[in-house]
Amino acid sequence: MAYPLIDAGRVWNRLMALAEIGALSQGGVNRQALTLGEAEAWRLILDWARPLGFEPSTDPAGNLFLTLPGEDRSLPPVVAGSHIDTQPTGGKFDGAAGVLTAFEAAETLAAAGVPRRRDLVVVAWMNEEGSRFAPGMTGSEAFSATRPLAEIRARTDLDGITMGAELDRLHASFPDVPQRPLGFPVGAYVELHIEQGPVLEAQGKEIGIVTGMQGKRTFRITISGAEGHAGTLAMAERRDAIAAFGRMVVELNRQVGAHDALIKFTIGRVQVEPNAPSVIPGKVTFSIDMRHPDNAVLELLAERIRAICTAEAAPCAVALDLLVNEPSNDFSPVLQQAISAAAERHGYGAMPILSYAGHDSRHLAKRAPAAMIFIPCRDGISHAEAEWSEPAHVAAGAQVLCDVLADLLASSEMPSA
Repeated sequence: MAYPLIDAGRVWNRLMALAEIGALSQGGVNRQALTLGEAEAWRLILDWARPLGFEPSTDPAGNLFLTLPGEDRSLPPVVAGSHIDTQPTGGKFDGAAGVLTAFEAAETLAAAGVPRRRDLVVVAWMNEEGSRFAPGMTGSEAFSATRPLAEIRARTDLDGITMGAELDRLHASFPDVPQRPLGFPVGAYVELHIEQGPVLEAQGKEIGIVTGMQGKRTFRITISGAEGHAGTLAMAERRDAIAAFGRMVVELNRQVGAHDALIKFTIGRVQVEPNAPSVIPGKVTFSIDMRHPDNAVLELLAERIRAICTAEAAPCAVALDLLVNEPSNDFSPVLQQAISAAAERHGYGAMPILSYAGHDSRHLAKRAPAAMIFIPCRDGISHAEAEWSEPAHVAAGAQVLCDVLADLLASSEMPSA
């Protein structure tokens, strides 16, 4: 097969144009899920897509699909993409690079007349980041039937606005984008993403062939005590929620955070009520994000978290809600080989690598053969305004993705999962 070459300048210029929506003063982007900024990003992408023959559609979970029709539209399509929402102080590349390199690959293949036995769908998944509506990956969760849509719609942001209300507002803003049913068969899924770590840069490699993704558990923990006057209530009579929280934090970091060299343990959000200087805190709600590549370790430490919180709560009460329970997963060996072959074809250095961050491909791998392509990011920085990927690395990833999609579209059969 003759593999067409992507337009490196075009994909870079689109990335920079998209980054203007929600641009921050230090070079980052604040374009959180289901905000007016994300709707503006939809309009920009649709303006690029429609003249090129893409068929836009969405679904009840707010995912955006751009479809290039294939010869046999009854076959499960090849799907590629990522997300366009960001953290509050996010970067230009996290998620957006995956969507726009997929778009560039699709445009390149269409212009070159590469045969498409089946549809090619570029996707922007809704709320991957989970910064406004936690936890994240709700679009791919709903699509893969991992979590019920009704539960997703009921989530609220810090202002009490439900995700359902914002999804309805988004869809009302795009009456000319048809809505398709939630979930459809997928022949194969490929997602490009910045590594969000330092390994590729340190090894001097342009392409990471992602072998799998470490597992993740997230908890919301609520400590219920009793409010009281800071100047009058004796220490022995207090049910101080923040004192219980402090004891938990010490033991959680000692017994969980120091378990081994591979554990990733984070308490990322703490809310204290009433949060007044002279009032004994009556309630503390905090989050735990725990990740590890070994599912047995995740199970062991999840039980340890429950035991620690229960033991350290008294005289307060404690409740633990498990929000995310995702085991580690592997990606398709056949697609990994296709990524390796494409990198070698174009002279790019490549290496196998495990994903320590979570991505929508975790959920797509439950439905179809899936793979990920990593490209380097400077100093491994992500979820920050300093996030950066070199134009040459974006181009390399786009080219490898384009080759892999060309192979999939030419094949009469999809690889096994």
